[in-house]
Amino acid sequence: MSGMIRRLRWKIVGISMLFVTLVLAAVFTGVMLTARSSLEQSSTRQLEEALRGEGYDGQNGQPCFVTEVYPSGTVRVMGSSYYQISEEDLLALVQECLSQQEESGLLTDYHLRYLRYDGALSIRIAFTDSTLEQSALRAMAGNLLLIALAALVVLLGCSYLLSGVAARPVERAWQEQQRFLSDASHELKTPLTVILSSADLLAESAPAEEQTYVENIRAESRRMKKLVEEMLTLFRAESVRRETAFSEVDLSDVVTDAALRFEPVVFESGRRLLYTIDEGLQVSGDRDALERLTGILLDNAVKYAPQGTDIRLTLTHQDRTACLAVENGGDPIPPEVAAHLFDRFYRADSSRTGTGFGLGLAIARAIVQNHRGNIICRSQEGVNRFSVTLPVLRQKEAQ
Repeated sequence: MSGMIRRLRWKIVGISMLFVTLVLAAVFTGVMLTARSSLEQSSTRQLEEALRGEGYDGQNGQPCFVTEVYPSGTVRVMGSSYYQISEEDLLALVQECLSQQEESGLLTDYHLRYLRYDGALSIRIAFTDSTLEQSALRAMAGNLLLIALAALVVLLGCSYLLSGVAARPVERAWQEQQRFLSDASHELKTPLTVILSSADLLAESAPAEEQTYVENIRAESRRMKKLVEEMLTLFRAESVRRETAFSEVDLSDVVTDAALRFEPVVFESGRRLLYTIDEGLQVSGDRDALERLTGILLDNAVKYAPQGTDIRLTLTHQDRTACLAVENGGDPIPPEVAAHLFDRFYRADSSRTGTGFGLGLAIARAIVQNHRGNIICRSQEGVNRFSVTLPVLRQKEAQ
């Protein structure tokens, strides 16, 4: 399965799970609010009965007691003997209720629910224990949370299976596209080889005034052949199977070899290559692909670095990853351009007058993704930096 299809499937799963989570949250919130309202109404009815002088001993619910406060400050207690409250606490309770603007509510510090009635001759306040009410709500919330977690686990599996069905048409179209590109590239290689060979023979016998036309044929044929080869390279990079193609590779050796190969090229182009490479970094991967990755980044730097400037290549061990970076000076890359640099056939030069085809960085991204890594481009203070991070297996000790 290609990385694109895998990302598409997980995107479908993510959207599905987000929707399901929101629905479950809304349903369970509604259930909790309904249960809370029901318990509050039940307690309020019990308190109303207590204010009328009924239900003190809990025949219809929790035991209640009522305090009657007279204008003189006298407090009379009526109701269940279930509550053992000192006179000091009782006065504090009454004072707390009288200071509240609402006629009913919870006294969380005392775990009591109250209902106040302001009469003509006295103020009556009914109290009942809210511990069971709150315990019931907490138990219900815990049960709903367990149900939600179980449902999400089951739905995660179902969503992943269904995402395979949903992504199948896209995967089929992707495979057909890849097959077409591969077949077309292979079919073009033979006639291009024939054209180049014929052009070489023609150049030997063509009159001087026709040499320009022959050279144009040869140049464009070589250009087309290079395009076909890059398309095949991109196809192979996107189609490689990790589990069969990968082995333990010394990335430090790979990057060092690439730096040594490019050093003369960089020097001849009027630039200087500086490199710092940590030794012994072992990764799981395809050595040839990693060599091509390093070469693409260095070749890109040579193309765009101004004359007389330095190109910096670094390979460092950071936490559990190897960080490969290539820096060069030049015109800053705008964020809107950097977002598309790794797309196929994309070139920042909209006039498309350059010699490249816009496939190099697309190949680099495919190689990095196959190695479970990440590649980014950042432009800051006149320096353009391409960074690749790859998971490290281990680091060998220096000999």
